[in-house]
Amino acid sequence: MRSNRYSPENKIVPGRLTLQARLLTILAAGVLGACAAQADEAPQSAGTRAAPQPFDRNPFPSTYRPYGGQPTLITNVTVLDGEGARIDNGAVLFRDGKIVAVGQNLSADGAQVIDGQGKWVTPGVIDVHSHLGNYPSPGVDAHSDGNEATAPITSEVWAEHSVWPQDPGFSRALANGGVTTLQILPGSANLMGGRSVTLKNVYARTMQGMKFPGAPYGFKMACGENPKRVYGSKGRIPSTRMGNVAVNRATWAKAADYKRKWDKYEEDGGDPPTRDIQLDTLRGVLSGEILVHNHCYRADEMAIVMDMAKEFGYRVTAFHHAVESYKIADLLKANQTCSAVWADWYGFKMESYDAVNENLAILENEGACAMIHSDDANGIQRLNQEVAKVWHAARRAGMNISKERAWTWLAIRPAQALGVGEVTGSLKPGKMADVVLWNGDPFSVYTRPERVWVDGALMYDMNNPQMRPVSDFELGQPGEGDVK
Repeated sequence: MRSNRYSPENKIVPGRLTLQARLLTILAAGVLGACAAQADEAPQSAGTRAAPQPFDRNPFPSTYRPYGGQPTLITNVTVLDGEGARIDNGAVLFRDGKIVAVGQNLSADGAQVIDGQGKWVTPGVIDVHSHLGNYPSPGVDAHSDGNEATAPITSEVWAEHSVWPQDPGFSRALANGGVTTLQILPGSANLMGGRSVTLKNVYARTMQGMKFPGAPYGFKMACGENPKRVYGSKGRIPSTRMGNVAVNRATWAKAADYKRKWDKYEEDGGDPPTRDIQLDTLRGVLSGEILVHNHCYRADEMAIVMDMAKEFGYRVTAFHHAVESYKIADLLKANQTCSAVWADWYGFKMESYDAVNENLAILENEGACAMIHSDDANGIQRLNQEVAKVWHAARRAGMNISKERAWTWLAIRPAQALGVGEVTGSLKPGKMADVVLWNGDPFSVYTRPERVWVDGALMYDMNNPQMRPVSDFELGQPGEGDVK
């Protein structure tokens, strides 16, 4: 019997294929071709699409290290804890740089005991708006490094790169004002003035030695008269408030596109986008890594800025100066935006004209976030007195705000606005032992810090000349005939 494979209908003829064979051949060729194509593409994809290499977000890291301290117990004092509580005949215990306990009738073996009869203890004062180090003393042109007034957008500059650690203003703020933490901002000539930096108020040879560990960067913006005056006088945009908003919006649109490209690259790899130092900062803002601090006076402008922030997906952490915040307390509360204000500065230009001394107190009563600030090398030495002014103005207006509640304006509120409220800003166990012992009621003009601790280290003692901080700059001046 003949095999089917030799039957005439299955006979293989050179140069000819049956329909079935041809279909099988075509299918096989297609499969092999697809496999070959995949084999060709896979190595090429793996070889040419490089893994993402994100750039360093923190190229100037903090090198801060706390000074050495000893376990300390302060007794028989009035304690304002910085979060709105008061303890009469209280005590504060700290060791190893941290608050251990706050209460009454505390004891601690091995601790130095300070009897503070008749005195008050508070957390260290925090100033959310300072230019120390950028506009240091003496105030001469050679020291003027706070405004890069060369373009309305200078988000590429960082305030820390102008900080002079030997500025005598730092030690004045510590000794006279009990200031233990402060934010250094660029000036307000520009719409976007650059990054701010938060510092611990200790002596260090470098800015990085003062830099608050773990604190997020801030970003200084400004609206209103300053940018339009500076650039309008040069015949440039912005020269009006509508120009201010237009330049801001165009810049945020550009930043959003930059962020999209870098986010995609950091997720997928490939060829990195072109790096832009200016837009790096704005990308950080849009990502929520950098906090916006906006110089702004008028209520209508603050409302516009908050709308612009919603348009581009960022949030204003705090409006600074903000003399008309009292008009829009409800909007500020709804947008979770703080106000950093003065007690009674007003009238030095039109946008600062419509102020009330109760501004901060009204915000407090309406449930909006508010705090005191200085913006001044002298004012930073008496922020306790500025709070006292507001407290008295509020009481005259019938607002019953307690002293312990008012002290939050110097403590936990600015700490939260700087993104460091979890580690400082109040006398709570586990937080940094940034502590001030006042020689009386700090709401009095006659009261001064008696001792100041930063991270549990005694940095100032008014009764000990050896514990009065003096910068190298103040230790001596060139004599006659010395080389200049």
